[in-house]
Amino acid sequence: MSQETGITAPQADLAADDLAAVQKLQSAYTSMKVELGKVIVGQDRVIEELLIALFCKGHALLVGVPGLAKTLLISTLARTLGLSFSRIQFTPDLMPSDITGTDIIEEDKSTGSRAMRFVRGPIFANVILADEINRTPPKTQAALLEAMQEHQVTAGGKQHRLPQPFFVLATQNPIEQEGTYPLPEAQLDRFMFNIQVGYPTEDEEFRIVRMTTENRKPELSHILSGDEVISLQEIVRKVPVADHVIRYALQFTRLTRRAEGGVPDFVNEFVNWGAGPRASQYLILAGKARALLRGRYHVSTDDIRHVALPVLRHRIVTNFNAEAEGIKSDSIVARLIEHIPRQQYESLDAAAAKVMR
Repeated sequence: MSQETGITAPQADLAADDLAAVQKLQSAYTSMKVELGKVIVGQDRVIEELLIALFCKGHALLVGVPGLAKTLLISTLARTLGLSFSRIQFTPDLMPSDITGTDIIEEDKSTGSRAMRFVRGPIFANVILADEINRTPPKTQAALLEAMQEHQVTAGGKQHRLPQPFFVLATQNPIEQEGTYPLPEAQLDRFMFNIQVGYPTEDEEFRIVRMTTENRKPELSHILSGDEVISLQEIVRKVPVADHVIRYALQFTRLTRRAEGGVPDFVNEFVNWGAGPRASQYLILAGKARALLRGRYHVSTDDIRHVALPVLRHRIVTNFNAEAEGIKSDSIVARLIEHIPRQQYESLDAAAAKVMR
């Protein structure tokens, strides 16, 4: 351990087998991008953020207008990972039991005896697409809470474990809000990332049109199995993090809380509620996963900056002043990135890189 930086070398935390698994993760990431590229054009940032959430055992909320291939991206990702996939189309009449499953009375025709049997709902899969999650009432939205947090479903007083790995991807349309039920902050906080899916560039849209109007059916290969995904999720948590990186991440969350005092003027003016401790945890976990995907065994402050937007944008509640001036939470995070001094942290990053070599 370096006395100056408090940094632990990776060999102290990552065994030889773990280091081999890290190499496999990097190779798998490259292969998965190639496989996804057979179906999905562009969206490199979205794909990276999805995979970071996956390897951190997190869930993700995808926000984008219709027609941006959100559903296709998620289903293709499940196929490349060899995981079971289930799409749930959320509608105003959807009931909680339609998602989780229900108990039914089953009769044994040979004996005439009856017994209760649990019929599993569509949530019993590895990758769940909760399509247009804000289209269904809060009672049904809440049915996902236990599954997302505890990885289990309770029905008839009994707990039923969900298959592992378990990954919920929910989509929302940011344009049409009439007749919708916005997710409460408590449920939004369960999503590790809020991923914004934007329009393609002109060149990307040209390739999309050409690809989707031809008679072609690309063959996809399985890159990782479910057991391999679980193993790699454990590797992510073993990645060492220097103290200065944790302090840097904490500033992003603590500077959004007006009650803490000492926050920037723009936070006092435009923020009603700031991010909680779960945001700090996710910043570090996401930084670990990004570092591994980039071929590094340590987390830098640059990793924290790159994951700050998807981690924080749905955890900062802006006030009326921000709404009146058209200022969104993304703007608050961007201003925080510029507000927090970088120079001292970047020098510590350089020292950390030497220790990790």
